[in-house]
Amino acid sequence: MKLLLIEDVPPLAQLTQEALEAEGFTVDHAPGLEQAREILAVAAPDVIVLDLGLPDGDGLDLLHGLRQGGKGIPVLVVTARAGLNDRIDGLDRGADDYIVKPAAPAEIAARCRALLRRPGGLLGRRLQLGNLAFDTASRSVTAGGQPVPLARREVDVLEVLLRKLGQTVPRRVIEDAVYALDEAPGPNALEASISRLRRQLADAGAEVEIHTIRGIGYLIAPARTP
Repeated sequence: MKLLLIEDVPPLAQLTQEALEAEGFTVDHAPGLEQAREILAVAAPDVIVLDLGLPDGDGLDLLHGLRQGGKGIPVLVVTARAGLNDRIDGLDRGADDYIVKPAAPAEIAARCRALLRRPGGLLGRRLQLGNLAFDTASRSVTAGGQPVPLARREVDVLEVLLRKLGQTVPRRVIEDAVYALDEAPGPNALEASISRLRRQLADAGAEVEIHTIRGIGYLIAPARTP
């Protein structure tokens, strides 16, 4: 799950980003509105964590612009503005949730998951193919009811493939979903993750196959019977 963190205080941004990544989010960080808009122009995240008092403007202006443009990305406002009128204004301008600093990173992660569980969100449902099941809330994977231990990167790749079940997923789409913009994966990083994922699923007895569609991307499908 891709998350955009908009926070201008470096120590707080680093602490929050590390905590959210530990919870399974792929995090892009923007210290201001200009950087946030640049990131949003490249790819839409699944959820946004938005501070309001930013060095180059008010976060509510960004939020209002998103809603005016028809973008329904869930937005959690995390701000020092604690007044009742501030909270009402934030929610009326399009925030999906609003909490006041200081906020524990674990609570921020939990509230993001709650937003993603809402109707039409990414969480709260089980993705399944054959005997392979992926719980989108706990991000746990089982094959035949038994846990499949996967590293976070392989879990991210598997989620993208399962959400596009029956479709060939372009390489760029997978990379955008599993790598933050400030990461610089090597030219074979995705192939290495796919290779590990294939091996781990096979070792666990998962009845699925990941096919390479040369020059395009990858496709997950039921395993072919002998």
